[in-house]
Amino acid sequence: MIIKRSDLETVAVKPSQYPPENLKEIAFAGRSNVGKSSLLNLITGRKKLARVSGSPGKTRTINFYIINDEFRVVDLPGYGYAKVSKSLSEGWGEMMERYLENRPNLVKVIQLVDIRHAPSKQDVEMYNYLRHYGLDGIVVATKADKISRNQLPKHIKEIRQTLKLSSEDKVIPVSALKKTGYEELLNVMEELLEG
Repeated sequence: MIIKRSDLETVAVKPSQYPPENLKEIAFAGRSNVGKSSLLNLITGRKKLARVSGSPGKTRTINFYIINDEFRVVDLPGYGYAKVSKSLSEGWGEMMERYLENRPNLVKVIQLVDIRHAPSKQDVEMYNYLRHYGLDGIVVATKADKISRNQLPKHIKEIRQTLKLSSEDKVIPVSALKKTGYEELLNVMEELLEG
């Protein structure tokens, strides 16, 4: 897949603000600071499509991007950032839950984890949650440039074991800095949209 056009279509906090259900959607979820904005900018080839922030926990809305006028990429709020008040993070949880439970045109949620560390308790909870809704199966391991090639299999195995992935589930190591791995992700996205 080649992404030629990508634009922010809608920013939403509640279902009445979502765009129409006329296009398939692939959502991205991950902890604050996992590199979600950098990844979205990498796959769309736009430096500033998703705002990259020095302070994690900035995405407090569900951001809908229209891609090639054919489908949407949906940026879900980052989870697990300690400095955000509990009531605020619970609000995001409800916001995400409403979206995940009730969006008929949502094809898949791609979960991001930091390849350098074992998935956190919140990563595991999120993955189990996606599994519950049948939206699991694809994990992007970000910041792949931060570990050596020799270490890659060990870290991927740890992600697979911690999230209890099946042999069919995919783990795609990606580096936004080195611009590696994203072609495989785009191919997987294309398969999802054709399915």
